[in-house]
Amino acid sequence: MAVKQSSAEKRHRQSEERRMRNKAAKSSARTSARKFIEAVHAKDSALASERLKALVKELDTAGSKGILSKNAVSRKKSRMMKLYNVSFAATAAK
Repeated sequence: MAVKQSSAEKRHRQSEERRMRNKAAKSSARTSARKFIEAVHAKDSALASERLKALVKELDTAGSKGILSKNAVSRKKSRMMKLYNVSFAATAAK
């Protein structure tokens, strides 16, 4: 016969699963940000635009799931878009 597990053990298991899921989502968002910044530093406008789009999607997903706060998501998106606009505004104006 199976041994009944306590509610504390179940909650611990659930919180551990959530922690790992949240950690993966945050890591994915950080990786997308790093790849975007690398593309900007490489002065590759097309690649940076593509990576920015992916980064915004990652951040919005994390924000909607409550992994990152809405304000943090907004702040990060704003900073990344500002970096993109400052970096490639001179080339677009020519």
